[in-house]
Amino acid sequence: MSNIFTHRIRGFRTLNIVFGATLLVLAVSVNFAKVLAGRERNAIGQVEASISKEKARIRLLEAEVAHLEQPERLERLSRAYLAMAPVTMKQEATVETLPEVAGVQPQPQALTVSTVGVTVP
Repeated sequence: MSNIFTHRIRGFRTLNIVFGATLLVLAVSVNFAKVLAGRERNAIGQVEASISKEKARIRLLEAEVAHLEQPERLERLSRAYLAMAPVTMKQEATVETLPEVAGVQPQPQALTVSTVGVTVP
């Protein structure tokens, strides 16, 4: 074991050469990891910028939809292009008048007999 601490190659101890090589490998690997981390940081920044642009576009589109769905605007367009107007009382229908509006003759309802013998309409 003591031979490891005292053995020399061209004037350098073997242990110093091993430690130097290890230090060099560690320095290169740390530098390589920093470069990769920097690239990842740049990619993350680009994605975050893209997300913020998309959020701004979403807000713009939501504002445009809110403008397009304004009831006053829709009413004005329906009057101008479709000649539509609000429903009058004369045009309203009740449940009883629906068959007349549909143009169907109401069918008489058949009576059903329950198990007790009482007829139910």
